[in-house]
Amino acid sequence: MKRLLILASAVALAACSTDQEDIQGWMAEQEKGMKGSVKPLPDVQPFPVVEYTAGDAAPFASARIEPETKARAGNGPDLGRAREPLEAFPLESLALVGVMKQSAKEHALVKADKSLYQVRVGNYVGQNFGLVTNITETEVTVKELVEDLNGDWVERTSKLLLQERQEATR
Repeated sequence: MKRLLILASAVALAACSTDQEDIQGWMAEQEKGMKGSVKPLPDVQPFPVVEYTAGDAAPFASARIEPETKARAGNGPDLGRAREPLEAFPLESLALVGVMKQSAKEHALVKADKSLYQVRVGNYVGQNFGLVTNITETEVTVKELVEDLNGDWVERTSKLLLQERQEATR
């Protein structure tokens, strides 16, 4: 049995060597007709020197890189006024939980961060300079000032709707 295994392995090794010899012979034959060629690099042409003549302005000064800002007369928010507490919260995080009438004026109860705040027409809410313009029994209308891509201030109307508490079924 051992002799049979030795004989079989010798035949297999002999077959491998003949395959490699055939491949090596074919490679040598193909190599004879090959000739490598590398194209020479093109000549480097020097570029003409151009002198920078912009006066005192530096080419990479921030004034030249930053976009020109427009003068915003009258339509922007009043940045000098005192901020109100509800301007610290995004408008999406505020919830209208109730409306009260006091001396024929309506007041809204707005919940922000586990606290209740009383809001009247003329108060500011939200982080986009939102001015409360109207209060009804079910909603508070807010006029926000948002800066667009061109740097102009655009008015946007948003509403806080009354959040009704849903009773959990037992």
